Amino acid sequence: MNKILLIGNPNVGKSVIFSRLTGVNVIASNYPGTTVGFTKGILRHAGKRIEIIDVPGTYTLDPTSRAEEVAVQMLDDIEDEEQTAIVNVIDATNLERNLHLTLQLIHRKIPMVVVLNFWDECKHTGVSINVEKLQQELDVPIFTTCGITGEGIKHLVDSLEQAKVSSLKFKDENIWNEIGHIIDNTQHLSHRHHTLWERIGDASINPIAGLPIAVVILGFSFFIIRLIGESIISYIMEPLFNNLWTPVLMKLSALLGGSGFFHDILLGKLVNGTIAYVESLGLLSTGLFVPLGMVLPYIISFYFVLSFVEDSGYLPRLGILIDKFMHKLGIHGLAIIPMLLGVGCNVPGALATRVLETRRERFIAATLMAIAIPCMAQIAMIFGLVGSYGVGAIFIVFGTLFIVWIVLGLILNTFMKGESPEIFVEIPPYRFPYIPGLFKKVWMRVLWFIKEAVPFVIVGVLVVNILYFSGIIQFIGNLAAPIVKG
Repeated sequence: MNKILLIGNPNVGKSVIFSRLTGVNVIASNYPGTTVGFTKGILRHAGKRIEIIDVPGTYTLDPTSRAEEVAVQMLDDIEDEEQTAIVNVIDATNLERNLHLTLQLIHRKIPMVVVLNFWDECKHTGVSINVEKLQQELDVPIFTTCGITGEGIKHLVDSLEQAKVSSLKFKDENIWNEIGHIIDNTQHLSHRHHTLWERIGDASINPIAGLPIAVVILGFSFFIIRLIGESIISYIMEPLFNNLWTPVLMKLSALLGGSGFFHDILLGKLVNGTIAYVESLGLLSTGLFVPLGMVLPYIISFYFVLSFVEDSGYLPRLGILIDKFMHKLGIHGLAIIPMLLGVGCNVPGALATRVLETRRERFIAATLMAIAIPCMAQIAMIFGLVGSYGVGAIFIVFGTLFIVWIVLGLILNTFMKGESPEIFVEIPPYRFPYIPGLFKKVWMRVLWFIKEAVPFVIVGVLVVNILYFSGIIQFIGNLAAPIVKG
């Protein structure tokens, strides 16, 4: 076996299983569209090197979206290859719906195994599956797993060589009859009462109860973001810079003579004989402290909260709840996902607009994000500059941005031709996030910020310093003074 395709419906845990198999840190979330492209990784087992490909989630091999087209194309590419197989990942709590794709894959005559994921949730949802009978019906090996805890993964890896071409035959027009026959023979549903989380999940998409729930969740989320962010700054970053980095900079300042062009570029001006990280404006002082000491703590806290909300299953419910309102701005409810990502950093937020169906929606979402959605770096600056005037001043700033966001959306929706498609999204059950996976996700996103954003901040400080100490900014200020001062 040289190559394996992981394929299944959206939101069945493929990315988590992929991460378990390969160790590659992919983002695994509870909303559809996470893997818009595809991800490759290597599984090393029993002296063999096996390429694992995480195929975009698809409900059918009759493509209706770009992600499904990619999935079908990848299947076409391996049909004539030897030593390849399919691992079809199924949500065991939604067997009937998932079997449609399974039977289509069987028609492809490619060696495959079936994985019943979320096996631990079956007993909580009243679903009982006879795995032996299901294996006989489909004529392919079947394994049960829980991707989040890792249960069953080792058995799956040890048995990948058992992948086989199914002998099951049926006509395409009878596929749902075949699914009904399989379900009748293999699955039993027992009566149960709705759990508290299911009742809360239903209430979350009801406008009457859902809006207060959304206000509470979002308000509490931003409270936690600020609490964690300020705690990291006060108890970790400021002591770290003051006790470890300031002595280094002061020694460097002495070597550079305490002043001069290079001193001011690298360290900035000394304030009361020492480094003032906010006021000195040096490359190694303010240039490092602002992104790492002031912004990074809020980035960490924001992505922690966002990852928790993602993995709990709330984001799709929020998208459905505000869908009607978002349509007035020219986008549907799921555009809230890139908007929230944009609060952390506009770049991944802009990239996330790829989950939107039309160019019109993507343009409107990206424009709203660029103009009216402050990233966490800007939010940190807002807190730092306006926070001293009280909570009311902060609300005025964010209220103004929110009004601009709404008015701009209404204008774009009015003057741009086209319509916003209706929302179509699977609502996953509420789940308590897998904490190690959550921290892994936060680490990946924070690392991306450090690698992609911090260098631009440092370069920006360098350019501004050169312009300032060379007198260019003062020259421009003098030219603009009559206009600015009125």
